[in-house]
Amino acid sequence: MTQAGPSMSKKNKRLILSIFASFLLVATIIAISMGINSHKNSTKNAAAHALLVTSGNSGDPHAAILNNINATIDAINNKVWGELKSNPKNQLLQQQAYADSLTTQVSSCKTNQDSCIDGFSHSLLSRIFRKLLFPSKKDNVGMMCDNALALIIQLIKDTKASTVKDTKSTSRKLKDESDSDDEGWPEWLSVTDRRLFQSSLLTPDVVVATDGSGKYRTVSAAVDAAPKHSNGRKKTIITASRNAVDGGTTYHSATVAVLGQGFLARDITFQNTAGASKYQAVALRVESDLAAFYKCGMLAHQNTLHVHSKRQFFISCYIAGTVDFIFGNSAAVFQDCDIHARRPNPGQTITITAQGRSDPNQNTGIVIQKSRIGATSDLQLVRSNFSAYLGRPWKEYSRTVIMQSSISDVISPAGWHEWKGTFALNSLYFAEYENIGAGAGTSGRVPWKGYKVITDATEAQAFTARNFITGSSWLKSTTFPFSLGL
Repeated sequence: MTQAGPSMSKKNKRLILSIFASFLLVATIIAISMGINSHKNSTKNAAAHALLVTSGNSGDPHAAILNNINATIDAINNKVWGELKSNPKNQLLQQQAYADSLTTQVSSCKTNQDSCIDGFSHSLLSRIFRKLLFPSKKDNVGMMCDNALALIIQLIKDTKASTVKDTKSTSRKLKDESDSDDEGWPEWLSVTDRRLFQSSLLTPDVVVATDGSGKYRTVSAAVDAAPKHSNGRKKTIITASRNAVDGGTTYHSATVAVLGQGFLARDITFQNTAGASKYQAVALRVESDLAAFYKCGMLAHQNTLHVHSKRQFFISCYIAGTVDFIFGNSAAVFQDCDIHARRPNPGQTITITAQGRSDPNQNTGIVIQKSRIGATSDLQLVRSNFSAYLGRPWKEYSRTVIMQSSISDVISPAGWHEWKGTFALNSLYFAEYENIGAGAGTSGRVPWKGYKVITDATEAQAFTARNFITGSSWLKSTTFPFSLGL
């Protein structure tokens, strides 16, 4: 018979948690540094050897953790910033790219943790577990992410001396409200398209089912069998009906989830047909860095498009939904898009965006530029029964910018809506710049400290594709149209 050992003290538990959390941070930093530069030279090998020696020689776990972190940071500084200094011609451009990528990765780490915590909110039992597992908003991992972001931002401030250049756009001009018909559909959307989007009795060409009841077991198998050229988003539709009400979480309700780097999609629609009564039901979730979507459709009701993390670009897309139907914490830029509110459940308030920045140093936010914000025909018929807003603050430092866009009168004069009481009203950043249309007037907008009307083009430049998602370094490779400036 074995005898039970002594119970673990609170001090030891905290020590183990601290070691584990620190290990995660060190692993993240090492992974980032390896991703930034994969050259295997003697300097890198020496740095790695130093890390091992430092870890092995210390008898104090806390000292070992701190030594490893410091040695890793030194290795990154010596390698990355040393190379930048040796190449003055491209120093500024490379420095900005490295810094933005590093900030993006650490921002994503924090977003992933937030998503995990948010998953425990769909039922009373889940909320009880959430309080037990996460009794404090500031745990070790969260604080380390916050500290890492603060250090990176300070490093950028200390080493970067750049100015934002006023670059004029060479893309096509902004369409105005006349590009939508009397029913609120975009002018380019055919009658067949409209019927297809509104119909609930579609006959699919291909059925994907993991249980073998469909033609294919995986989406990838169906994609491999598809023609090389798309028939357009009106005929190429990926649809499902997962939702939070029937079990699971908002995160896992997505019809399509995109991870990895450099994902591209065009002429396809992502759809969730769960309906308004099923509440959170995502059509597309994007966690891919440097991802771009061209002439795509995202159709659902609540939480249609989850721009979860990293950096994304959407051009000439159609997005429709009811509540928080563009949400998440990536750095996302939307250009030349039609963003339409749909008819929600009785008593619901329509909110287009719900941005989730939880730390002021995260380089994230939602930017809607040169696009059209309106309503679908089903909402137009009963528009007076509902209030619609540009967005609300999902997290404490929520950031959303609407600029150079056409806003119809479906949007209430106040423009923006609170999340709960006074939460985040002073810390958020909601801004508008050079918008047009019946709903674009700012005289009746909310009086919050965090809301502002941008009047300086220099300030607006910070939210262009060039600066907000470092578009000059990757958008050209997508072959999609884009505008880098205002």
